Amino acid sequence: MAADNDVSFLSKITCPSWRFLRSPISPPRPSGNAYQLQRFVSRVEEVLNDWKLTGNSARKLSPEKGEYTNGTWGEKSRDINFADFKFYITHYYLKQECERDDGKDTLEEDALPMAMQDLLCMNNDFPPRAHCLVRWYGIQEFLVITPGTNCEAIISESKCNLLLSSISVSLANSGCQVPVFVQIQQKWRRMYAGECHGPGVRTDFEIVQLRKVPSQYNHLSGLLDIFKSKIGCTLFPLPPVNIAIRFTYILQDWQQHSWPQQPPDFDTLLGGEVGGVEFGKVPFGACEEPISELHLATTWPHLTEGIVVDNDVYSDLDPLQAPHWSVRVRTAENPQCLLGDFLSEFFKLCCRKESTEEILGRTLAEEEGKDSDISSALSKLTEPAATVPITKLSVSNMVHTARKHIRRHRRSDESPLNTDLLSSVLLYLFPDAAVEKSSENIKTKTAQSNSYGTTEQDKNSDYNLFLQLKSAPSDSLTYRLALCVCLVNYNYGGLRAVAHLWQEFVLELRYRWENNYLIYGLAGGPPDLRCCLLHQKLQMLNCCIERKRARDEARKVLEGSKEREHRVSGGCQMSRQVPESAKATTTTRDVSQGKSWDSWSDSEDEFFECLSDQGEIEVPHTEGGTDGSKSKAEGRLHPYNNMTLLNSTEPLYVPVTQEPSPMTEDLLEEQSEVLAKLGTSAEGTHLRARMQSACLLSDMESFKAANPGCVLEDFVRWYSPRDYVEEEVVDDKGNRVAKGELSARMKIPGNMWVEAWETARVTPARRQRRLFDDTKEAEKVLHYLVMQRPADLARHLLPCMIHAAILKLKEEESEEDIPSVKKTIQQATSQANKLLHPANHDYKKLEDFINQLMAIETVITQARSLKTKFSISEDEKGEATDELERFVTSLLEEPEVVVSGAGHGLVGSIIHRLFINAQRLADFTSDEAALLAPVDEDLGFDRKPTGGSSKVPDFPSPAGREILLRTCVPRPAPYSKALPQRLFCVLMREEFRLAGAFSSDSTFF
Repeated sequence: MAADNDVSFLSKITCPSWRFLRSPISPPRPSGNAYQLQRFVSRVEEVLNDWKLTGNSARKLSPEKGEYTNGTWGEKSRDINFADFKFYITHYYLKQECERDDGKDTLEEDALPMAMQDLLCMNNDFPPRAHCLVRWYGIQEFLVITPGTNCEAIISESKCNLLLSSISVSLANSGCQVPVFVQIQQKWRRMYAGECHGPGVRTDFEIVQLRKVPSQYNHLSGLLDIFKSKIGCTLFPLPPVNIAIRFTYILQDWQQHSWPQQPPDFDTLLGGEVGGVEFGKVPFGACEEPISELHLATTWPHLTEGIVVDNDVYSDLDPLQAPHWSVRVRTAENPQCLLGDFLSEFFKLCCRKESTEEILGRTLAEEEGKDSDISSALSKLTEPAATVPITKLSVSNMVHTARKHIRRHRRSDESPLNTDLLSSVLLYLFPDAAVEKSSENIKTKTAQSNSYGTTEQDKNSDYNLFLQLKSAPSDSLTYRLALCVCLVNYNYGGLRAVAHLWQEFVLELRYRWENNYLIYGLAGGPPDLRCCLLHQKLQMLNCCIERKRARDEARKVLEGSKEREHRVSGGCQMSRQVPESAKATTTTRDVSQGKSWDSWSDSEDEFFECLSDQGEIEVPHTEGGTDGSKSKAEGRLHPYNNMTLLNSTEPLYVPVTQEPSPMTEDLLEEQSEVLAKLGTSAEGTHLRARMQSACLLSDMESFKAANPGCVLEDFVRWYSPRDYVEEEVVDDKGNRVAKGELSARMKIPGNMWVEAWETARVTPARRQRRLFDDTKEAEKVLHYLVMQRPADLARHLLPCMIHAAILKLKEEESEEDIPSVKKTIQQATSQANKLLHPANHDYKKLEDFINQLMAIETVITQARSLKTKFSISEDEKGEATDELERFVTSLLEEPEVVVSGAGHGLVGSIIHRLFINAQRLADFTSDEAALLAPVDEDLGFDRKPTGGSSKVPDFPSPAGREILLRTCVPRPAPYSKALPQRLFCVLMREEFRLAGAFSSDSTFF
């Protein structure tokens, strides 16, 4: 609406006989409109009856102080139509725990509606968080009719009058005493017109909104004039007008406070980045000021006309003298925070599609293939191959050759990670490689590193957080790799740098596998299925290295014993005939003839691979096993519980058996799928049982080798005691003896145990085919790692990064001690538990979860910023510090916080100094302001600076002024009933609003 029309509205509101945008019930309309009007009125009455809003509303309790802010507001809505025009009718109400139940069920017939009583209530003036109508009129229950979502606003005065007339008819017919408002004009103007009906009384709610404040109404004196002229009371003297005033001041300048982050250190390796941290640490904090504004509200809650002077010449309203101060803060919208940025960039990496080959270029083999001539391919096939030393054929040497070739072809300026940075990352990931150590020292150090955290850290619940998140322990290699990948991705090259680091990481794992070096930072034992899949793969590779090392050490011990036996059997004459040099040559040849222990892990000298063509080799040994007295026992561990074999008096020995094959969760899933595909037929069930009995067969063969002459019953007594049933029987001589037999399930025809025992050969564990082929499994793991794209790596490490983020949030929150944030972190941990445990992650929900973590970081940085701004000197401790901490915590958790002592208390003095500093800076240029010292350095804490001694005022002009006028006068006639009148005034730089509620007696007028 144009400004000139607004001025005419203002002139109308000053007229006692004018009612804004309403008229008496409209005259009859044409038949079509009358029918639509009747349907609309009926529909409104139906809604009022359904919501049980008819009858007297005075049964509700009067709201207590602060209940509008701290209480719970209810809301329900319905759709109604006026012809083809859609409206929403919404019921807003303050939920109260109890209603009046004091035995006074009968109320006076002429009792005022609750809404009229609320107009004069002073317990909830200026609520910081409520519907605008609640703030303007102080009512606790009302209805609002608004146009539909895609419907045009009600701008025409005739439409407004028609709609208000319909509402008036509905209220009169239903007896509803709840005020009803209709939204008119454009929505951004927040214009409402409404009315409330009671027994013989009514209240009209009217609003005027202008873009500029008229000069004659820019102070309390002018607003009192317009209020008195509107109520039109002719009584003398006029009843006193109750006044409540609130001025709001905004502080936006924080120039005299330190950076949220420390300036970067350009001399360090990781320097040059704001918030840069060393490897293994997670950055945290805001890169910009998270608090954008501080709003100070100074309130004079109970004034009367004549006590205070505020006109165009002079004003008594000094903010320092206001009896009530309250503060709220406005936070910056989505401030840049380091932890959130790290997580966001890392999450984006999960959505990339490029492979390592596409990012870093072609591999060595393809580059060499381009250089070779295709015409020489046939001659190379027919020519005899040149003799290559066995040592040059090891995979480790090939890997190092490939690494040198890759680095040679990749120029230094094209390398995503420079040499120094890459070396620092690898040294952080593999600290045992810092100094050249012997194999024993490395084994000892790795064992110590792998056992780290199992004693002290298990006591810490944060250490076991990885069990809830399915990530990895915080001291593991996988966890450190996640931190390095995230840091490299954010600060040192993004996707290409991650691909480069991953390539070097896999090459390092290959080198350790080929040279029998355990991987640092992994717990011993089989893969922990409670951790992420990548951690399980690394543990599987470590298991392979451990098995390979143990086998090589056992082989060397066996070889040494054979060499000693050979020397003893040769005698002194042999030693005299053979020179020392020849002896050394022979020993060396015997050790390294044809194969190297370090290069070949499945030598047949120790482990016989029980394939079909090896059956003849084991036949003589198997036949020898049938004669228990002549067989030589092998692979015995210790006697078993003083038991003897059933068919002899020989003790029953526990055999040395092979350890079961460790498996990762993906291998277990594949195995389950294979077994499930066999079906439920008899043949499929039998085949499934044979596939699952490989470990059983191995143990049977080991048992036969350790206990020559044993039978199946002996094996069952050791392996499954519950399947061997013993009972006392009487023998031929009348003596009671124990007699045992196999259980019923063991006697079922076709029992797998019986078949396995019959096929088992007499073979000790060291000569059996390995259940766990460490060479094959290690190569499978390394191939799996090589095939992972950077995006796959990021998905594997995402649980570890969320783990690290939660630990960092817990650490930072413990320093600030914010109860609400602590509770939010606990809820986030529970939510992460549900999101990360399924095999297939829901990345949309994970993205939302990362946004929640970013919000938590923002709250912590806001608390840190506020504590910095409200800090006091170091020598002031105790109660003062506690009060400030409570105040800062309340600022973050509550919409508005009362300042104890107003401008004369501890917090008020600090706020006063903040405004003075901002005013001084605003009065000078930037260079001059930099030379100014803060006020708290010029003045002692106990001195209260005043604005009278300086030309610069302590406070800026108020950004907003709110004035509330209330009285109770008879209207419209002097002999009418005295009813509440209210006018709420808002004066801002670009808005002037008057919201009036004017009651009148409809019986005596």
